[in-house]
Amino acid sequence: MKKAAVIVFPGSNCDRDIRVALEGVGYDVDMVWHASHDLPKVDLIVIPGGFSYGDYLRSGAISAHSPIMREVKEFAENGGYVLGICNGFQVLAETHLVPGTLMRNRDLNFICKDVFLKVADNDSAFTSEYEAEQVIKIPVAHHDGNFFLQEAELKALEDNGQVAFRYCDESGAVNDNSNPNGSLNNIAGVFNEKKNVLGMMPHPERVWEDALGGEDGKKLFESLLKEIGN
Repeated sequence: MKKAAVIVFPGSNCDRDIRVALEGVGYDVDMVWHASHDLPKVDLIVIPGGFSYGDYLRSGAISAHSPIMREVKEFAENGGYVLGICNGFQVLAETHLVPGTLMRNRDLNFICKDVFLKVADNDSAFTSEYEAEQVIKIPVAHHDGNFFLQEAELKALEDNGQVAFRYCDESGAVNDNSNPNGSLNNIAGVFNEKKNVLGMMPHPERVWEDALGGEDGKKLFESLLKEIGN
């Protein structure tokens, strides 16, 4: 059985949700406290959503300096798979494991609703079970999800195929009306250059089984399980 670690910070509130989703698709899961200096031997690390350290200073900024993050960075730099969801995406951005930063939402309000996403790149360990440009529906719940990157870096990100998901409408149209938070180019999730690290704002663990209202997030976890099994 493949093993995953879920990193738990003060203020995490989606750690149990992601554990249930991972176990549901076949992972053995360890919950790892952020102050630990020891990372168990695992195949995948997930940094969950929530409000780590109450989002003080900047979302994810304090958590990025937790002792376990040194181990997470080393794991990622050695090719290990790391997934950051919502606040986890913010933590990954603060540790520079993925490019960009997450700013306050364009309308300055907290957003909690279902959104449509277009799979921008299905050539990765995280997205291989999706069809190219498939439209999926996944919930968001964030106050600081406005993805920003300097123009030259944004071009490099696009040219390198590092955009994983874009906000779109039900028909797949990517435009300002389908952008819930002001993210540049409607970006909802990005990879690092090696595509072994993914940060995304929407919550796939909230739609991994029909009992939750849909299964559009399940293929992300199944993609990883398939890749890790090879």
